[in-house]
Amino acid sequence: MTYSLFFCIAASILLSACTDPSLRFDRTAHEYGFHRVELVGKGYAHAVFSNGRQEALPRLHVYLGGDGTPWIGRYRVARDPTPRNPLILALMAQDDSPSIYLGRPCYHGESDSEPCSPAIWTSARYSAEVIESMERVLRGIVEDDDYSELVFIGFSGGGSLAMFLARRFPETRAIVTLAGNLDIHAWASHHDYDPLDGSLNPKSMAPLPNRIRQYHLAGAKDGNIPPGIIQGALGNQSNSQFIIFEDFTHTCCWKKVWRDVLACVSEACEWAHSQP
Repeated sequence: MTYSLFFCIAASILLSACTDPSLRFDRTAHEYGFHRVELVGKGYAHAVFSNGRQEALPRLHVYLGGDGTPWIGRYRVARDPTPRNPLILALMAQDDSPSIYLGRPCYHGESDSEPCSPAIWTSARYSAEVIESMERVLRGIVEDDDYSELVFIGFSGGGSLAMFLARRFPETRAIVTLAGNLDIHAWASHHDYDPLDGSLNPKSMAPLPNRIRQYHLAGAKDGNIPPGIIQGALGNQSNSQFIIFEDFTHTCCWKKVWRDVLACVSEACEWAHSQP
């Protein structure tokens, strides 16, 4: 093998590592000290990242990430939808409670595995099939580690999944959504996207039990999921707080307030309707 050919192959490998969203996500998780395992749900493999604080505590925080990049541009389906912005990991890194990041089916390097298809991360990204597979993985974790309380924390599209998963677990004590996509029809209409056929809409679900405290956080400058979409989806939800952060966008600046949010959830506090 010539040196030039060797250099080209090595450069190709390095470029792949730099551009592959799954590898970048894994690297960030490793830098935070998280541990990755792969667990099988209802036919799908799921990446699960743990912060390693699984002491003998009854409560588990379950972090759910956004949709990532289902599409490249507007018309080409991504080969790997794994989030390019690992914001959810940065939030979990501030959490002193036992916490996991629960990956979606076909994300984190699994997009080419059976029975994955692009529909799972595009039109059916919030389907019953997706939710049931995630439920099975989480049920195994809850039973294996004997957790009696759950707090679901969902960013963007992860907010939708948090709403659906919460009602399937009697252990749920609270939900926190950040810039949550809680009305997928209004969101698609706002962006002039095709409807997410095959997905369930959180706004159409029956109210969650009153025992579940809900904190729904929105950024006033969020152009992806405007606060009005979130607020409009909460009309039938009891025991819920809608909180606007005036200078926040879709991804900024949740890290700045995250420890305060966690403290509020832990203490079951009431939060002011609007934050400066």
